[in-house]
Amino acid sequence: MSLIVQKYGGTSVGSVERIEAVAKKVSGFRAQGHDVVVVVSAMSGETNRLIALAKDIQDNPDPREMDVLVSTGEQVTIALLCMALKKLGCDARSYTGGQVRILTDNAHMKARILEIDEGNMRADLAAGRVVVVAGFQGVDENGNITTLGRGGSDTTGVALAAALKADECQIYTDVDGVYTTDPRVCEGARRLDRITFEEMLEMASQGSKVLQIRSVEFAGKYNVPLRVLHSFQDGPGTLITLDEDYSDMEQPVVSGIAFNRDEAKVTVAGVPDMPGVAARILAPIGAANIEIDVIVQNVGADGTTDITFTVHRNDLEKAQGVLEKVSAEVGAREVLTDSKICKVSIVGVGMRSHAGVASKMFEALAADNINIQMITTSEIKIAVIIDERYLELAVRSLHKAFELDAK
Repeated sequence: MSLIVQKYGGTSVGSVERIEAVAKKVSGFRAQGHDVVVVVSAMSGETNRLIALAKDIQDNPDPREMDVLVSTGEQVTIALLCMALKKLGCDARSYTGGQVRILTDNAHMKARILEIDEGNMRADLAAGRVVVVAGFQGVDENGNITTLGRGGSDTTGVALAAALKADECQIYTDVDGVYTTDPRVCEGARRLDRITFEEMLEMASQGSKVLQIRSVEFAGKYNVPLRVLHSFQDGPGTLITLDEDYSDMEQPVVSGIAFNRDEAKVTVAGVPDMPGVAARILAPIGAANIEIDVIVQNVGADGTTDITFTVHRNDLEKAQGVLEKVSAEVGAREVLTDSKICKVSIVGVGMRSHAGVASKMFEALAADNINIQMITTSEIKIAVIIDERYLELAVRSLHKAFELDAK
């Protein structure tokens, strides 16, 4: 039979009843003869509770101590799940990230996995046990507890599947798969049977919240078959696979539409048009740890240029503060900002071999009188910045234009 790694998120283990339901599902796989490794998150709301406790004591909590604190949430879940499995007569053993020896770098609160010692897990699997591992955490070379950042349990699941050479990594969540777009925005959205790693990575980076970006990167790098499933509903879910697993006839032109409401636009207007100006403006933004998304530069007839870029909406105020000084140094005329924008993207590996995709997208938006402010593209993605009030209309229009509605 197969070796399966299953990951259950916070809502899936949010109560004793739900933990017992997960135990029944896991024991069912074990009864079928599968070897099973389970990765779990903290119970829903627990991590937020722990963070709030820390901030009641210290405005900017010490990162090392924060990792010690928030890692306890998963430790509770692994113990409870093992108890629930044993109650069902299914032998199980729990491990923290440190006990497995998930070795990470020492970047507290955003650590990256360097190495995994799978010896203990393999021994338990050989003895017929279910292995239950705390997600989101590891240890550095000095034995300090580290955490992988929000959503890190997905990454833990994929990393364990890669280390164990599992047949499949199953991510159980509160949706039954990856959809062509958010069903709450577009009623015609449909579940995809499968999608490529590249497409899923673009969807995640453009705003889709189904999977954490790092977990998709990891799965693609190590070719770990990844399946998104609903925690409490039976179904095939969505399989995330390699591009070459598709035939050309199966590849849709556009697989999905992603969107992100958390964008803000900054324009540094009237900058002298000369070499090095863009670097002088954008380098301080990067130094302030502000991530830039879309960048457009326009050259005016008067020898000046406008540089426009987008940042996360939460970083807009910080970006303005940085640019107050920078704009004066480079001789900019003014700095303009707009926090009422959004990004809408079409994604599909089929775009590589089909012409006219961009024009079809722009025509669909124009038909609904939606103005495009900025455009960025990759080989399998076209993203546009538009006024936030048109987001849902744009998603529905594009979903229909590219014939993604449920059949």
